[in-house]
Amino acid sequence: MRLGWLAMYDLIPGLATGTEMVLLFFILLALRVPVAFSLGLSAIYAMWQMGFGLDLVGDLISAGITKFSLLAIPFFILAGTLLGTLGIAERMIRFFRVLIGSVPGGMGLVGTVVCLFWGAVSGSGPASVAAIGPMIIKGMEEDGYPRAYSAGLVCTGAALSIVIPPSIGLVIYGVIAETSISSLFLAAILPGIFMGLMMLLTLPFAKTKGAAVSSKLQELSPMPYAGHAYPRRLMLAFKDSFWGLMTPVVILGGIYSGMFTPTEAALVATVYALLVGGLAYGTLTLKGLYAALTNAAASSAMVMLVVAYASLFGWVVSVEDLVGSYSGALLGLSENEAVILLVIMVILLIAGMFMDAVTVMFICLPIFLPVARELEWDLVWFGVLMMVNLAIGLITPPVGINLYVAANVARLPIERIAKGTLPFLLVCLIGLVVIAAFPALSLVGSAGN
Repeated sequence: MRLGWLAMYDLIPGLATGTEMVLLFFILLALRVPVAFSLGLSAIYAMWQMGFGLDLVGDLISAGITKFSLLAIPFFILAGTLLGTLGIAERMIRFFRVLIGSVPGGMGLVGTVVCLFWGAVSGSGPASVAAIGPMIIKGMEEDGYPRAYSAGLVCTGAALSIVIPPSIGLVIYGVIAETSISSLFLAAILPGIFMGLMMLLTLPFAKTKGAAVSSKLQELSPMPYAGHAYPRRLMLAFKDSFWGLMTPVVILGGIYSGMFTPTEAALVATVYALLVGGLAYGTLTLKGLYAALTNAAASSAMVMLVVAYASLFGWVVSVEDLVGSYSGALLGLSENEAVILLVIMVILLIAGMFMDAVTVMFICLPIFLPVARELEWDLVWFGVLMMVNLAIGLITPPVGINLYVAANVARLPIERIAKGTLPFLLVCLIGLVVIAAFPALSLVGSAGN
């Protein structure tokens, strides 16, 4: 059995097989081959050129995905999907809307807070956009915000879901870097909140509609529980959303108290979502459960397919010692740590424009981790910094996946969504620099862990 002309000839004579594999991967991406298959095909080609049989492929893929910590991924995705389909997101938004009250432009603040709060429930950027995007965008429009800006806020806030624990990205980073996932979760709390505060800096500069227009729009969708005084409205909204608001408390409280591991927390979150939907709110139906299970299965399959083929790709990188040569070249760029860190951050920003966060981690981490260890960087801080960087990638074209989900939700062209994210992109880059310059912002949360 042969692989055709790819197996018979070198792509570029004289290049190492591992380097050919990397080039083939980007060629396949340019040809719009799905990321997972681009990883798999390029890795299989390299293995064939190196003389390994295809019977090794199955063993390597199995070894790459049969890791206990990775079980957290499908369960966190399922928990987030359930919470989104059971009406919990809508109750949260109503509570925060009542809490903020009639502050001018208050829905911008509500949208930011809800995005951050939902990040502590979902763990996935695109899933967060789909779950809370329609309600936030609608509410912000009623408050006078342009639709594109509202969609940009949702895109950015949802992107922080891979920073704010429980984060699927941090789970994968912890597996690859062999770093405590609990420590990563603790360390990411303050940077996630800080990035949310940075988003708020854009609100005063949003070109909102006039107060009269905003008031007219709000007549069509009045303040929740509008027939009551503020304390009564707030009490009703809190009572209505209590079990949903308790979700991150249950998940994160259980992890940090030592009651269960981050992987076990994913299962606890799923069971909790079912109990809340079935017993507390009565919104759980067989049809809704089936829809949540199918959506979560599809999303999990996409992520795990990338993980499976990326492990194969990573094995070839290791065998060919690309890690040593590439990391050595990176260390040789300068004796200044700041310069090396800047280069790494730029590489990650560019990679995030073309690949999803999971793929970037599996390709780049084997190269960057030896550099981080050589320079004695704290791997927990580096992991949080990398997540912030990759979160920015979720809102940068041409392959910022949050943009495409938001375009579908907001029913706007992708170009207008991308324009709406520009103010947030600017403040996120500033936030990234601050987190890079002040590691204590990340390490203060995990110092005692």
